[in-house]
Amino acid sequence: MKAFKDPPKKSLGQHFLVDQDIIDKIVLAVKPAADDFVVEIGPGQGAITFPLLKKRGSLTVIEFDRDLITPLMESAEGIGDLTIIHKDVLKVDFTKLAADRPAIRLVGNLPYNISTPILFHVLEHAPAVRDMHFMLQKEVIDRMAAEPGSKVYGRLTVMLQARCEVTPLFMVPPHAFRPPPKVDSAVVRLVPLAADKILIKDAALFENLVRDAFGQRRKTIRNAMQALCSSEDIEAVGLRPDARAEQLPVSDFIKLANYLALKAAPTT
Repeated sequence: MKAFKDPPKKSLGQHFLVDQDIIDKIVLAVKPAADDFVVEIGPGQGAITFPLLKKRGSLTVIEFDRDLITPLMESAEGIGDLTIIHKDVLKVDFTKLAADRPAIRLVGNLPYNISTPILFHVLEHAPAVRDMHFMLQKEVIDRMAAEPGSKVYGRLTVMLQARCEVTPLFMVPPHAFRPPPKVDSAVVRLVPLAADKILIKDAALFENLVRDAFGQRRKTIRNAMQALCSSEDIEAVGLRPDARAEQLPVSDFIKLANYLALKAAPTT
């Protein structure tokens, strides 16, 4: 396998995984099968890429850093068929990518500086995704898996849990990377819910409601969401207007958003 000469780029938030035990645990968690369509976001220097390629025989990766493309292709020679999409992941149409193929299994050590935008972007294409195994800042995964009442329960929590099963898997210490980040990391599994399990009637309304609810956490939901609903609307679905957003389970946000969607629907 060819050597990668260029150091990690701070401007791209690059921290390359180098711990073989962690690499093995990630590959074991993914358990790629021969007929899976696996796509890796941000392969970096191929720590996860090449073990997956050996198991699958083929792999698609999305890499923004043009300096990594040639070394990745050269290193893949003799291992398997590596397809590289040189693009900003936020501009990748995963629905189009999955056309005429099995649902995508996403894997990635996500750049910490844009991890949340990536998660929201992938959510837009959730029907085309079978599951996701991401390495992220532990703090982000804590937010993703939080329960109501937690200080870290927020917009990211609700938006993800409304559409996915969120399962934290294991911790990853800073020394597992080069250079070591200043924070702890962790690996999480996300499994999009089946279409009939997603109970949201109006996705845009739901997103706006959740955004407003957590926009000013110290406000009651009556005040935080006043642009979208009234105290009467909140009480109509059995909620307290003086409650705060972090006290409400995901199901309550869905219930209120669906009530508002039904209320706004034209009558015939």
